[in-house]
Amino acid sequence: MPPFVRARRAFVAVLLSGTLLATTAACGGDDKQSGTANGQATPSVSATAERQKLAKTRFVANAGLAAGATYQWIVKPYRAGTFKKGADGRTVALVKAGLAGAFAYNRLKAAVNNAKGDPLLSKAVAPLSAGIDSLKDMGTKLRKGEATSGDVGAFEKVINSVKDAGRSAGAEVVDKVPSTSQLSGG
Repeated sequence: MPPFVRARRAFVAVLLSGTLLATTAACGGDDKQSGTANGQATPSVSATAERQKLAKTRFVANAGLAAGATYQWIVKPYRAGTFKKGADGRTVALVKAGLAGAFAYNRLKAAVNNAKGDPLLSKAVAPLSAGIDSLKDMGTKLRKGEATSGDVGAFEKVINSVKDAGRSAGAEVVDKVPSTSQLSGG
């Protein structure tokens, strides 16, 4: 590596470290305690559920990616018969479906986590957690070719439930098909 690249990287690292140190020092609290007369601090309202910035936007993005992956690489090939033994491209379709299943599960969990940052959205999505948890091992079943029409239907049902919950909370979820590199975590 050329010396100027190393020097530039070192300069950027020092600059970022200094900025981080300065901002954390500037954010320090004062010594006053707010709270009751006996000096104990009172819990804040936001202590029960930490609000996320752009919670609805993040929810829509994650749920949209899960919906797109499910439709593109699980539901559509299953309906086309690509998962059946002897079908052309079956092996590749099963591998992609397995990756899509794991990806969709991961994005749905992230979407539920994002929903916790918005009071209305968290109430709408909370009942869906059990359904999402039931999809945990679905990626492996799809990859191995062991998924049935009921399994594919369960995936589709959970995705539609998440979309409906988002719609009812004012967060319209639109399918967004992730790239193959996104599926594989690359």
